[in-house]
Amino acid sequence: MEHTETPPIAVRTARCLLAVALAVVLSGGFALSQAQAQSYQTPAKSAVLLDYETNTPLFEKSPHKPLPPASLSKLATIYYTLRAIKRGQVGLEDEFTVSEKAWRMGGSKMFVEVGKKVSVENLLRGVIVSSGNDSSVVLAENFVGSEESFARVLTEMGRELGLKNSTFRNATGWPHPQHMMTASDIASLSRHIIHDFPEQYPMFAERSFTWSDITQNNRNPLLGGELGVDGLKTGHTEAAGYGLATSAKNQDGTRLIAVLLGLTSTAQRRQEAERILRWGFRNFTTRTLLQAGDTIHQAGVWHGDASLVPLVVRQEVRFAASHDDFQGMKAKLRYTDPIVAPIREGQEVGVLTLTLGKRQEDIPVYAGSAVEELGGIARIASSLRYLLFGAETPAVASEGS
Repeated sequence: MEHTETPPIAVRTARCLLAVALAVVLSGGFALSQAQAQSYQTPAKSAVLLDYETNTPLFEKSPHKPLPPASLSKLATIYYTLRAIKRGQVGLEDEFTVSEKAWRMGGSKMFVEVGKKVSVENLLRGVIVSSGNDSSVVLAENFVGSEESFARVLTEMGRELGLKNSTFRNATGWPHPQHMMTASDIASLSRHIIHDFPEQYPMFAERSFTWSDITQNNRNPLLGGELGVDGLKTGHTEAAGYGLATSAKNQDGTRLIAVLLGLTSTAQRRQEAERILRWGFRNFTTRTLLQAGDTIHQAGVWHGDASLVPLVVRQEVRFAASHDDFQGMKAKLRYTDPIVAPIREGQEVGVLTLTLGKRQEDIPVYAGSAVEELGGIARIASSLRYLLFGAETPAVASEGS
């Protein structure tokens, strides 16, 4: 009976207990169908709408096309500064000296004075609220010695953060033929700022900032309105047009990040930012499909002191999607059947593949309990029982693939 020592192993595609979660997911509703949602259009040259929590793009138009970012590239200067603060390399109260180059900068300014010292905290507000080119250069020069060197550091930092298509040539977004970013990279950088620096992010919601007796209003057109907008940054040059990266959190706790590049006026920028955020909140939602530790199936065991082992997920599974995508969601569990004992609790034994629309995610599946290996006569009896009756399975039995 040597053949009984080797189980008739097959890779199974199983109907799992995820059906329970699906019933919960599908109990809600949306105002528009997917066909209507897909009809959304924007005059922006490039656009991204991102679900913050799941990092899911809900809308994209030319998301990876490098374009002049104007002052939106100051988000990188801000990120570098906030990271330095978090790492203890500099404090908010530390003071940086203003160079003549920084003082002479044109365009939007904080109005710092040459030779004076300004705290890092005030310089940050000068960049975030007033979009100061001068304050950006002060930060760049005091961090690494020159704006040119700082730009190279920003490009390297961007690669570390996953900004694959962004190249910096200065700290401000001042026009340069090689200074480029993509809407996707700007959305990702915005998400990093919100996630990595929750203590300082409220600076982006400040409505005005006063320096040198000059009060300047935040240029974010929707800040503090009914949509729950609380950041991030606007930008404009002749080459770039009017752009914006903004984030809003609604009453349900859903946060969206919108990036629009290449618009034609401040009025159009405001209109499109409001429109894409309203559309996103109306047509998409984030839902929990599985909690960490949920059992999704009971798998048969070969030569174990238990005939079944629960298959569980370790992570919470959440998706942001439209109603139609949730309705058409597919769940496929793949594992080797039967699973050979001994089995360790927490041993990875399969993968759950969830497909919603164009998005697919593979989630590792683990043994929810330990199963000891049988020996001697019990092992032979187990083999005979399997050959005669097959593996014991629960009501939601697996299907051969």
